[in-house]
This record gives sequence, structure tokens and C-alpha cells, in this order.
Amino acid sequence: MDAIYVGIDVSKDRLDVHMRPSGEAFAVGRDGKGLEDLVARLVACPPTLIGVEATGGFETVVAAALTGAQLPLVVINPAQIRHFAQAVGQRAKSDPIDAAVIARFVEAVKPALRPVPDEQARLLAELVARRRQIIEMIVAERQREKRAENVRVRKSLARHIKVLEKELPEIDNDIDTLVRGSPTWRDKEDLLITFPGVGNTLARTFLAEVPELGALNRRQIASLAGLAPFVRQSGRWKGRSKIGGGRTALRAALYMAALSAIRCHTQLKLFYRHLVSAGKPKMVALIAVARKLITILNAMLRDRKPWQPA
Repeated sequence: MDAIYVGIDVSKDRLDVHMRPSGEAFAVGRDGKGLEDLVARLVACPPTLIGVEATGGFETVVAAALTGAQLPLVVINPAQIRHFAQAVGQRAKSDPIDAAVIARFVEAVKPALRPVPDEQARLLAELVARRRQIIEMIVAERQREKRAENVRVRKSLARHIKVLEKELPEIDNDIDTLVRGSPTWRDKEDLLITFPGVGNTLARTFLAEVPELGALNRRQIASLAGLAPFVRQSGRWKGRSKIGGGRTALRAALYMAALSAIRCHTQLKLFYRHLVSAGKPKMVALIAVARKLITILNAMLRDRKPWQPA
């Protein structure tokens, strides 16, 4: 039997589906009836791999329905699809065309399957993201308050800051209840916070942003965080290696953890100073610390062992 690859383009109200190599295409509603029809059609001709583009949360219910039916699904970064479309010369864009491009990408690249987060994991990710948004809003409002000249504007900003500051502990309490109520998350958090510089807030960010932590090798986890350097070389020319991609929120959390580590973690402090004294720019050295940090945390969860100084 020929391998079947499926691409699904998700919009607010509709799912466009394209199957390769047959070229069959159809659309269903993004509702209970549409998802039921989609699952029935795919189960009838089991695909080798199904690709769904991440679309700001609209794909979540689709992913849950497909994985619940034990269908092989990968959720793909939109940037990968965009670059692939450019590479194959696909300039036109519509929902059916996007579904066809996703199917071609899945067929050509065959991205590895990864577990789709369950409902509790998605809730934790949303709560952690909301906490980050509230902090960003507080910082922004405080900056506006400093610049505001009108008394009424300053009072309005002060009221809003007070509301946000009241909401922050509520979110923290919800996150704490969720994490400490799960034996698996509780055990992982207890392991992570044994590492100097990683407190409860950072540990919970790691649990939310990288549920794969402990299940990947060191190169995979560094790449997932966008901290793996890419070689740039052609013939005799060799450029500087650069990092890129990865999960933005995870990389930001690792940056903060690295800043803390070079102050309070003896080994990483020495590692950082050695790189700087060898002529590396401070930012490059800090990124190297962040990369080493995530690989250490990954190994701790993999081996289920707390941090132990050498």
C-alpha cells in the first residue's frame, strides 16, 4: 500500500485537507460535526503522517481530535511551511493551496512525531503565558506612568497597575495548584529547583514551554530552545556560527536563568569567565551558558537525579 500523507490548513471556521499522492482534497467545518467527519475519513484510509500548521491555538482542538483517534500527527512551525513554499516556488496562497503545501512538506521532510500536550499541559502553558503577559503589561504601564504629565492619566495608569498587581498572585496561585496537584509535575519541579539559579517560577516555565525536557538528547533539546549554533561555511569561506529558531519564551527563560547562573553557580560562573577571558563576546558566552544549562536540566530529568555539585 502506498504511503499516504495529509496536510490540514486550519482557519477559524474551516479545515482544508489535502492528501498525497492521490491529490484528493476536501474541506470540513472546524466544529464537532466537521471533526467527526474528518476523523472518520482519515481512519478509513490510515495515513502515514498528518501535518497541521500551528495557527495561534486554532489547531489545538484539531490536534486533540486526531491524536485521540490514534492518528499520527505532527504540529508544524508556520515558518517551516513558509520557507518550504518559497523553496518549491509556490507563490500563490489560499487555504486549499496551503493544505497542499503542508502535505508536500510532510511527504518530503517526514518530521518526527512528538506527543501532543494533553489538556492539563495546555492549561499550564496558557497560565504561564498569561503570567508573562501580565508582567509585561505592568512594566509597560509603569513606563507610561513615568512619562505621563497629566494627573488624570497618571491616576488611570496607577489604577490599572494596581489591578494587574492584584491579578498576578491569583495567576501564581492557579499555577501552583496545578503543578503541585500533579505528581509528575511536582517531582519534576522538585528536581529542577535543586539547580542553583532555578526557582519555582523558572521551573514552571520550563515545564510549560518544553514538556519534552528529559526525553530528548542534548543536541535536540538545544535545537528546540533555539540555542544550537548553525555552521556557516562555503568553500574556503567560513562565517560565524549563529543560533536561531526555537521557542521564543523558552529561550527568554533560559537567558534569565543563565544570568542568574553566572552569579550563583560556581561551575557555570567559571565556564562563563573562561569564555570571556578567551576573547568571546559576553553575549556569546552567556548563550553558551544557557545551552549548557538546558542540557544539564535535561539530563537531570532524564536520569531523575537532583543537581549534585561535582
